[in-house]
Amino acid sequence: MELQSELEAVAKVIREHRSALATEEAAKTTLVMPFLKALGYNVFNPGEVIPEYTADVGVKRGEKVDYAICIDGNVQMLVECKSAGSDLKVENASQLFRYFSVEDAKIAVLTNGVVYQFYSDIEAPNRMDNRPFFTCRLDDLKKSDFETLARFSKDGFDIDEIKSVAGTLKLHTMVRRQLEEEFSSPSAEFVRLIGGKVHDGRLTAQVADKLQAAIKSGVAAVIRERVNQRLTAALKDPTGWDAEEMIEPEKEIETTDDEWQGYHIVCAIVAAKVNPERVVIRDAQSYCAILLDDNNRRTIARLHFNSDTTRYLGLFHGKEEARVPVEGPRDIYKHADAILSRVDELGA
Repeated sequence: MELQSELEAVAKVIREHRSALATEEAAKTTLVMPFLKALGYNVFNPGEVIPEYTADVGVKRGEKVDYAICIDGNVQMLVECKSAGSDLKVENASQLFRYFSVEDAKIAVLTNGVVYQFYSDIEAPNRMDNRPFFTCRLDDLKKSDFETLARFSKDGFDIDEIKSVAGTLKLHTMVRRQLEEEFSSPSAEFVRLIGGKVHDGRLTAQVADKLQAAIKSGVAAVIRERVNQRLTAALKDPTGWDAEEMIEPEKEIETTDDEWQGYHIVCAIVAAKVNPERVVIRDAQSYCAILLDDNNRRTIARLHFNSDTTRYLGLFHGKEEARVPVEGPRDIYKHADAILSRVDELGA
């Protein structure tokens, strides 16, 4: 994936030249601009990336935000940059708060070039939240980060889809951060919770200290066992394993009528080449995959039907996915040739 390779190149710069990125200008030129370029924006086209974006906000005249990102002539994202070594505190992003209330953009990004925090107005309309709904570090990118970042790319940007998953992303981020803190240094409340389930009698300070140590080692053991189980399963069936499943939390997923209809249409199209019984539907939170032989390495197509306003059919060539807009399931028939070509490519 081009996005992944370009972001990994930026991560390499961070690792090799961190000491030279101390100033805000260095972070903007060396890290933030390549980041925006990786998302598909032309950083040298002021029609797409406006540096030092200025708007009059109330009594604040001529105040600037570092970048405004435009799509189809409309400002969609605001980006405020700090130096690479600085901590990101929302209190230091007053420009973003003020601009968010008067601009049409519903995505604000606070970054130091290494860490990127994405904000929206999930809690109150037209008012930027105090907490980001998504945070990533370029020097520690996870597989799931690339899929999320692709939503903010020029070709994949869909504000309705972004906002539909932003609340879930924010909740998962907060829960994960809290769990990481509890696992590394169990709080008194967490110790009391576990202690009440495993210890009879009064929870003295001495007992609490022993429980805290036992909780830390117990959590580490559970994680090791889960990883070993996944690795053992992968060795037994390497073609059907997806590393993403190791870290993806369980979610409530409901396959819609349109997704079922889209699946049946794909089955009808590929019936000319393969037995439709080999075609399997596998629903996920952000898309519905249609697979050959129930193997996620043999994806025929994806249905991006979760948005109420914009829908896409994901067509594959190699490992690359191209999203084409569709009005509904019946439009899939228009792409029958591409779907059949994909089946040939999979060696069905």
